[in-house]
Amino acid sequence: MTPLPSIDEARATLLAAVHPLDPVNLPVGDTLGLVLAEDVPAAHHVPAFANSAMDGYAVRSGQAGQKLRIAGESRAGAPYEGTVVDGEAIRISTGAALPAGADGVLQVELVDEDDANAAVVLREDVAPGRNVRDAGTDLRAGTRVLARGTRIGPAELGVAIGAGRQGLLVGPRPRLAVISTGDELVEPGTPLQNGQIHDSNGPMLAGLAARAGAEVVGRGHAVDDPEATRAVIAEALEVADVLVLAGGVSVGPHDHVKPALLELGVEELLWRVALRPGKPTWLGRRGRQLVFGLPGNPVSAYVTFLLFARPALNALQGADATVPRSSATLAVDVPRNEGRDELIRVRRRPDGTVEPTGPQGSHVLSSLLGAEALAIIPRGAGAVAAGTEVTLEPI
Repeated sequence: MTPLPSIDEARATLLAAVHPLDPVNLPVGDTLGLVLAEDVPAAHHVPAFANSAMDGYAVRSGQAGQKLRIAGESRAGAPYEGTVVDGEAIRISTGAALPAGADGVLQVELVDEDDANAAVVLREDVAPGRNVRDAGTDLRAGTRVLARGTRIGPAELGVAIGAGRQGLLVGPRPRLAVISTGDELVEPGTPLQNGQIHDSNGPMLAGLAARAGAEVVGRGHAVDDPEATRAVIAEALEVADVLVLAGGVSVGPHDHVKPALLELGVEELLWRVALRPGKPTWLGRRGRQLVFGLPGNPVSAYVTFLLFARPALNALQGADATVPRSSATLAVDVPRNEGRDELIRVRRRPDGTVEPTGPQGSHVLSSLLGAEALAIIPRGAGAVAAGTEVTLEPI
């Protein structure tokens, strides 16, 4: 029997099939959360001119004790147009342009103001450059300030605007549809009949998708019927770049997802991974569309979305698909699974070690509450002993 692929092997197979979505030009104010598809150079220096870091007086550098005539004022947006000469001072506001001839600013609390004579006396020496922000101290014209592949947060948005950009070339949000499968599912809040459960997978996976940068364009439900399953999937594939299904991908008599996908022209990339929870994961594509058939148990669906759908969504947007991992030391012994790597939900103790959040069954969704990472427990016999360093997949 061919051994099942590992987590990393399965992820590599998937990412080899991902083609980033075609980038689009958007007004810079509409790009928050999107991924740059170009480098962004500064069109000009930022700040574009030397300006004051303080409210005070712009002067020519010199010693304390000088009495200077107030010759004018430089305000933000209304600079002084003349040239400062010896014996003169210019009242200046924070951020206002430094007048020609001045090379320092003394803050207002360090001068004695003589209002009657429109003059000030300096109480401290003023060295060249004191309280002056030179042009280009933030950004230099022509230098790259943001790199292709950067996800645009509030700081990146501000830097792009400061660098002179009105629009940006970005990867669009992947359109993603979620389908939950099974006769037993009912909508949240519906009174449960015998054998029914609320559909937590649909909203949960839609939330994970939105957090990963996708635009959720549909959320459906397929009952356990071949034709109904095929119809719901076909409808989703008409509008989505990515389709995520929860349940129906195993080998039971009521698992209709895989045949429906094959009938609709979705190519199977792989089925089943040496992973617990999440062994019956199905990955496929149709052209540039991606399809994820995730197990129906809620923890399995959550974990496999993080392992496979999340990096694929990053890649579709033009971001680095790699999800940075970290490591920590186990606080307790953890049993191994002989045939599959296991991901357990863990939280950190005050001493920095990690421990399981509680029972680790794939149906125990509450085990994700308070979980800070997924600890990868390598397959094998026996247990991984307390004090062993393990790899952490971020949640």
